Amino acid sequence: MPEMPEIEAHAERLEAQFGGRVLTKFVPFNFTALKTAVPAPDAAYGFALQSVGRRGKYLLLRFEPITFVIHLMQGGRLLADTKLSAKPRGGQARFVFEPIEGDDGSGDETALLLTEQGKERRAGVWCVAAGEVDATPPVDKLGPEAAGITADELAARFAEKSMRVHGFLRDQRMIAGIGRRLANEICWTARVSPFATTKSLGADGAEVVAAAIATCVEDGLAEERERDEMSSSKQRTSAVHNRTDDECPRSDEHGPDTIRAVEYSGYTVNYCPTCQTGGKILADNTTSKFLK
Repeated sequence: MPEMPEIEAHAERLEAQFGGRVLTKFVPFNFTALKTAVPAPDAAYGFALQSVGRRGKYLLLRFEPITFVIHLMQGGRLLADTKLSAKPRGGQARFVFEPIEGDDGSGDETALLLTEQGKERRAGVWCVAAGEVDATPPVDKLGPEAAGITADELAARFAEKSMRVHGFLRDQRMIAGIGRRLANEICWTARVSPFATTKSLGADGAEVVAAAIATCVEDGLAEERERDEMSSSKQRTSAVHNRTDDECPRSDEHGPDTIRAVEYSGYTVNYCPTCQTGGKILADNTTSKFLK
């Protein structure tokens, strides 16, 4: 799933392409695409796109009367639509804009298409009154942004509830914008066990983790800004994420070791034992019954 760096860079590209364009129509292609009934999308018709922003993993298309809040989920994309097909493959919704000088309807960027590949169809659009985004679902329960969070802010949130740091980082109520890849990368960069509890890490641990968050977010955003379109998960540079059995990038520093994995039904925790767990191999859920 796209995380803060991918969504942020994507928002910047979309604003450069469509900022100032006047919306004429919003077309949902199925009943699951539009998640709200009030306000109606047509409240934005005739208004220019003021900006494209982000909150957590959500894209924000801001018009004067309303903001469209968009979640791409795992396989979603919001892309310039030049074909305007009546039934686009994977199409969830389309934003149609007034043509500008030079648009002839034969390939110019006059629309944005929300697509989602796969069968889940969980990507969607919420219409929210302008100025009420932060107080309205789906973003009202989000924690502070990962980008820019301070050590003191993180320490305060660590103290609120004791939980495994990997789960904390992925919990959008605790901190917004981080997913599976960044959680793995942050724990490795901070040299902390993904299973360490926030309570045990305390203020000192929060300082280290906050610095790792800043590094990983900045590196990811810099890399994503070099692209013309949003990267796929396989294209994103990682030290440990999805690198099970590869040599740890710090092997020259601490001696040879390989990246290990703890598998869950929906995600994988990757880590280096030497870097992060004092050499301890964490029990993998898929094999732990054989280790008892």
